[in-house]
Amino acid sequence: MSPVELIEGHRIEVLLDELLERRGMTLTELSHRVQISIVNLSILKTGKAKAMRFSTLTLLCDALGCQPGELLRYRSD
Repeated sequence: MSPVELIEGHRIEVLLDELLERRGMTLTELSHRVQISIVNLSILKTGKAKAMRFSTLTLLCDALGCQPGELLRYRSD
């Protein structure tokens, strides 16, 4: 994979669905807790986000009671 393909088609997965399910929490509830719109959380959840701020990652980890490594995974294909 070329560097350009890697940038455009990153291999970081956001495991938001899995964490929400394990916590028994909805995307709407998470949105209210972290004050991030459902639309932006959906972009993260579907893997369409190209970046995430550390402040956003911190809010998500606080609300979900998790570590960053539980929310993000590197896919090595």
